[in-house]
Amino acid sequence: MAAKANPIPSVWARKQPEPEQPALSRAAIVREAVAMLDESGIDELSMRKLGARLNAGATSLYRHVATKDELMELAVDEVFGEIRVPAVGGGWRSAVAELAGSFRATALRHPWLVSVLGQAGLAYLGPQLMTVTEALASLFSGAGFADPRGALDTVVAYVIGVSTTEAAWLSTVARSGQTEPEFVARLLPAAQRAAADHEHLSGQAADAAAEDPAEVREAKFRYGLDVVLDGLALRLSS
Repeated sequence: MAAKANPIPSVWARKQPEPEQPALSRAAIVREAVAMLDESGIDELSMRKLGARLNAGATSLYRHVATKDELMELAVDEVFGEIRVPAVGGGWRSAVAELAGSFRATALRHPWLVSVLGQAGLAYLGPQLMTVTEALASLFSGAGFADPRGALDTVVAYVIGVSTTEAAWLSTVARSGQTEPEFVARLLPAAQRAAADHEHLSGQAADAAAEDPAEVREAKFRYGLDVVLDGLALRLSS
């Protein structure tokens, strides 16, 4: 029995066809798909709607991207190209913190990203994603970690976890039609009433009224990342 032409269900295992027309390329399709995802989310993305935005039929798109799953693999890899990979030389901890911060910023610019990382087929085979993963692994390996992969997975899991929560919060804020400070100000009276019988929580609710919510989120992310890196540093020194 003859082997299937494409036994691995991933866009990265399939040869890219020649474009039918100069304006329609895989890169153009992916850029427009990312724009649609940023604007409307995953549920609104379809090959038909994407084709309409590109003034091309869905059949033309299928020559470059066989399925929506393949399209999501490509979209994930596209935005991973925005993550800054720091130059080695300033110490593993500061470099990891810089990369983690860039990862979070990218995830917040594209709120759909973290929700599909575990669903986008073999997205980890994408060249941009592999570049980020390899850079992080090299930082931990160069620092002398006995288990660079374990350290990498720990940092990535932390960033994805925090970014998932933040992206969901910012999506809620966006749907309200208000700015984040306005939305928080509207919620504060209810939060203060709920915390009134709890001295520690009551103080936190009062403090929140005078703080920039974006700065609060940034501080929380940095605090948690420091805790993670502290733990990894102890592993390295033991």
